[in-house]
Amino acid sequence: MRMHPERLLIGIFVTALIGTTLTAQAPVSKMDAHVNAAKGAAGLDYRATFVNLCFPGANPGLANPPVARAGGAAPAGARGAVAGRGTGATSDRATWYASPYKVFDNFYWLGTRQHSSWALRTSEGLIVIDTNFAWATEPEIIDGLTTLGLDSRQIKYVIISHAHGDHDQGAAELQKRFGAKVVMGAPDWESTLQRPATAVGGVPTRDVVVGPAGMKLTLGDTTIDIVSTPGHTPGTLSYVFPVKDQGRTVMVAYSGGTLTGAFGTNAARWDEYIESQKRIATAAADAGATVILSNHSEYDNAYTKARLIGAKREVGENHPFVGGAAAVRRYFTVMTECATASKLRVGAK
Repeated sequence: MRMHPERLLIGIFVTALIGTTLTAQAPVSKMDAHVNAAKGAAGLDYRATFVNLCFPGANPGLANPPVARAGGAAPAGARGAVAGRGTGATSDRATWYASPYKVFDNFYWLGTRQHSSWALRTSEGLIVIDTNFAWATEPEIIDGLTTLGLDSRQIKYVIISHAHGDHDQGAAELQKRFGAKVVMGAPDWESTLQRPATAVGGVPTRDVVVGPAGMKLTLGDTTIDIVSTPGHTPGTLSYVFPVKDQGRTVMVAYSGGTLTGAFGTNAARWDEYIESQKRIATAAADAGATVILSNHSEYDNAYTKARLIGAKREVGENHPFVGGAAAVRRYFTVMTECATASKLRVGAK
């Protein structure tokens, strides 16, 4: 039997047309649409954020509740016995220790390999953003500042993104030793002050309280726009502030809380989180932010990027942390879309 080429082509076309029609008619759930939007926004830059927020079971917040994190047991390799902080082994620190780095002209990374702390130098002193677990305060923050040629006695403010031990356990020590004022969201102050005096790292004295309207914190020549972004905790704070890159002003957006594991089917909690991401995204866009930071290195790759600072920049190459306004916008899109998809997945009402 002789096959006519034109009939073969027509057959292929019809088959393809039917397949396309059936595909177009296949229902795509609202949840899938939000997951796909988040995936597209994440690209290769924010894969960890996408996976942890969008996929069921990937969110470690479900297996690491705030109560456990507030306890802050020291990992292997942390410093030994420290009064009021519990104990840790004195073995090799290779699993957590990271050297400090000067990232911008006036902005310094003082984190462990997993968690970030930062120091912002102003004309009238230092502002520390987040403090890691208590066992990292001395080796990463205090010793780190010395290594970078900065004076810990110049710490004027300590801003806490949210009241979980991996970010706030060093606040009391910095407050007590250097007279720094601690800044925290109002609901997180309330939960912090309920901790026993024996809590790891101690309990800071109430200083600057940030309400739902947020606030602007000015020290010398620098102003930080503190934005209330409840969700990860009731008092989570995010920030927008300027830094200098070879004398040029660069705006930074700092996301104060990421995971959504504790929301369950409470639609109000999901909606609060989603609105918070939209709020900080708007503040970042209005300020022209081109840098996105988180307090976990898996989300912003701070540990990796900080080590690239010393590499030579070729003509046309940007600073490793400067991704552009569109990249900042995409980060918050991932958070918003994943939260919306997860809300639908659990049937929150």
